[in-house]
Amino acid sequence: MSELRDVVAADKSKKNISFFDKYLTLWVALCIIIGIVIGHFAGDSIAIVSSLEIAKVNIPVAVLIWLMIYPMMLQIDFTSIKQVGKKPKGVIWTVVINWLIKPFTMAFFAWIFFAKIYQAWIDPALAGEYIAGAILLGAAPCTAMVFVWSYLSDGDPNYTLVQVSVNDLIILVAFVPIVGLLLGITDIKIPYDTLVYSVLIFVVVPLVAGVITQRLLLRSKGEDWFKNIFLPKLKPVSIIALLVTLIFLFAFQGQNIVNNPLIILLAAVPLVIQTYFIFFIAWYGGRKLLKLSYPICGPAAMIGASNFFELAVAVAIALFGLQSPAALVTVVGVLVEVPVMLSLVWFANRNRY
Repeated sequence: MSELRDVVAADKSKKNISFFDKYLTLWVALCIIIGIVIGHFAGDSIAIVSSLEIAKVNIPVAVLIWLMIYPMMLQIDFTSIKQVGKKPKGVIWTVVINWLIKPFTMAFFAWIFFAKIYQAWIDPALAGEYIAGAILLGAAPCTAMVFVWSYLSDGDPNYTLVQVSVNDLIILVAFVPIVGLLLGITDIKIPYDTLVYSVLIFVVVPLVAGVITQRLLLRSKGEDWFKNIFLPKLKPVSIIALLVTLIFLFAFQGQNIVNNPLIILLAAVPLVIQTYFIFFIAWYGGRKLLKLSYPICGPAAMIGASNFFELAVAVAIALFGLQSPAALVTVVGVLVEVPVMLSLVWFANRNRY
């Protein structure tokens, strides 16, 4: 991973990923260790945290996840959507990749690995929940980190904003039916009210709050202060909230990991394969078939490859609980995100056209 970062930095004239983002995989790994240690010494007393819930939504974790997602929603400018008509092919391609291809290929790879290849290591009764975690990742296209990947690969920042904004609007209406459809195919019984509540709590509420806050601050402080002072100071809140959430998760998951230490590696394999698979479909499809320019095609492929893992983690916890295999898989998605996406940034920079 360090070699990839060096190549990216050299190719991008010292463009740098932020400190928190650059070492996100390391922070996640440390949270795994800390969480497992806390879970081991806390024992059954930590169950108090899991009991603090309303409609199956854990309140402490909900607050933390809201703190993750709210800063991201502040970056979205839905007025940019009016630019869609100027270059529609890139946006259409992003929508096709993220909503008509990606969720279904993720479900397929998860089913192949968790239900078939991993039969000797994963209890078939639990395989469905591992598949569910992967499905939640596949149905949530990236919202925040794609701005980092677009920046490092010289994507068009304005068009990236348009692509992300369109996907965020689609999440409001498409996430629940797609997740419900794919989980139904895997014979997993899900409470639709909890799924809907999760989207309302973790998408609609922070989205509305973000839009209101953004407009108020732009009006009172100006765009320069908002983008260059306020947002950079707020961003660490999102990462810290994510890391604390992961500590909670692994405090509950510790015994499962100790009993099956290979589970993180097993879960990572289909997620990594899916990431590369979707990226190259989006990359070569956009480049060869649609003749998209590099600054538009690059971010389109990055959005398809990466995930809105904060939403996936939140919904997995709400639907299946802190101790569930589904929640564990979404966290593994966080673990592999940065090194895999850095490798794709490196590929994009080496193959720019």
